[in-house]
Amino acid sequence: MAIAQSARREFLQTLASGALSFAWPGRAGAAAGSTGKQLRGVFPIGQTPFTEDDKLDLECLAREVQFCNRGGVHGFVWPQIASGWSNLSHKERLDGAEAILAAGKGGKTALVIGCQVQGADLARSIQYAKHAAKHGADAVISLPPEKGGEKDYFEFYKMLGAATDLPLIVQTAGNISIDLLVEMYKAIPTMKAVKDEAGNPLERVTQIRQRTGDKLAVFSGQGVRTMIEEMRLGFAGHCPTTGLADIYAQAFDLWHAGKRREAFDMFGRILAFGSIPGAQNYILTARGVFKETTRARPTPGMGGGPGGQRQQPLTEERKRVIREALETYLRPYLKA
Repeated sequence: MAIAQSARREFLQTLASGALSFAWPGRAGAAAGSTGKQLRGVFPIGQTPFTEDDKLDLECLAREVQFCNRGGVHGFVWPQIASGWSNLSHKERLDGAEAILAAGKGGKTALVIGCQVQGADLARSIQYAKHAAKHGADAVISLPPEKGGEKDYFEFYKMLGAATDLPLIVQTAGNISIDLLVEMYKAIPTMKAVKDEAGNPLERVTQIRQRTGDKLAVFSGQGVRTMIEEMRLGFAGHCPTTGLADIYAQAFDLWHAGKRREAFDMFGRILAFGSIPGAQNYILTARGVFKETTRARPTPGMGGGPGGQRQQPLTEERKRVIREALETYLRPYLKA
């Protein structure tokens, strides 16, 4: 008993220090072949570009993936909440996934395709998962059904996880409990990670790691505003937006190389740049990934910015300020 208690104390101390690392293979025996990519690191949620006449801009979507590959970004996820997934058509979802997977073929960035749908259409979610596997995705991710209880969520993820042999990332929402996550992890062999946005993820991560033997990778979302604390607590990955993903990736790599002061400074640059009004909405254009004519499609009731945030059009003066700040303060650290 004393030995068991001592081992448990040691494990909890390691959790608190954030010293444990994760190394999940991108997939094992998936239909498109094994890539050996890890579900670990910075996995930005892709923003969705549209043309002036409201057509999905597949060229700019592909550029977003190529930007991540050039910048040493560990992964890329599309479409999720910040992508405005709920106002994409079925065809746009399929075309966008194919453009992303083709653009990232042969690159080091792991590509994760979202499979959630409106309502309780499990068949459509499975269709997206199979399509992702067919075209070479490294993993799939899904929000839970919009309505239902824990039994419904369990059955949904069990069926989705069995649809392909791609690693499944479960994105929590609402009141999904740690008990349910642990039950799903034990029952669904392909469930390899959770993007935890239910309750307070900073308070849940240690228990999730402990109760899954530290084998379920925990990703953060919610804008990744607390990345230093997340890394200290042992999150396996982080899901910001794309514009500064290469700098987020440097902060992650520095931290896990033991260079924690440098990681702190690097993350501070992200926060400082983000304090400039309009910077988040314009940065992919300022960095040459999106076009000056690129538009966002408004989510009903939420406005027209990335992820549906309401925003006012930027003036030319504001755009100039953002470009100058990018050049003056961040240029030495940009990788892409």
